[in-house]
Order: sequence, then structure tokens, then C-alpha cells
Amino acid sequence: MNNKNKKSILSAFCRALKGFRASIPVLLGVILLLGLFKTFISEEMITSVFTGNLIKDTLLGSLIGSISAGSPINSYVIGGELLRNHVSLFAVTAFIAAWVTVGVMQLPAEALILGKRFAITRNILSFILATFVSVATVITLMLLQ
Repeated sequence: MNNKNKKSILSAFCRALKGFRASIPVLLGVILLLGLFKTFISEEMITSVFTGNLIKDTLLGSLIGSISAGSPINSYVIGGELLRNHVSLFAVTAFIAAWVTVGVMQLPAEALILGKRFAITRNILSFILATFVSVATVITLMLLQ
């Protein structure tokens, strides 16, 4: 191994270490969020909201994901907990898709910067598409199994 390769490897290792150090607060937040989720939201609460009706659960998952705010990493953790509590894959997929694409909490800022009509139209279309994408995703997974 020549000197140039050693420097490249050391440089890549240092960048990876910096990236890991920068992600520690996010990982800590996910762990804390998971603890809060398990503490304050019981399985009975979840099963009372998600009844097993695929259409209702999918729309409800999209709605909850739309009004929630946070990083996509958090949605994966919450989605995993929902699956462990026997919530349908349709609802969980809709929740994650809407969480990432719809931004009701950010709507005022988005409307101010990009225009009210654009922000509202984008959010409505994102909600509808998140719902359809979640259904298509789950059906595709079913067909592949």
C-alpha cells in the first residue's frame, strides 16, 4: 500500500467518524422517542384507533403522518412499533409516506416562502399520493411473497 492510499483511507475514516459523531444526537433522539412512545401510547390505545379496516386504517395512517413532524428516521422507529402492535402494513406505510412528503406543521412557512396556493396544492397532492403509494407498495410486497 503506497502513501497516497494510506492518506485516502485515513481521510475517509476521519470523515466517517465525523459523520457518526454528527448523527449521535439524532440516534439519541430516536431512542428517547421510542421510550416516550412505549410509555405514553399503550397497545390498547393503538388498537382502538386502528381497527383493522384497511381503507380506514390507510387514511388514518396518512392523516397522522401528515400532521406529525420530525425526521424520517423517527417515522421508521414509530412504524416499527406500530407493526409490533399489530397495526396493518397499509396504515404503517401510509404513515411513513405521509410523514416524509406531507408537511401540515410546516404549511405556514411553506406558504409564506412558496405561495399559499402552491403549498396547499402540494400538500393535498402529497397526501393523496402517499395514500396511493402505500397501497401500491403493500400490494407489490404481497405479490412478491
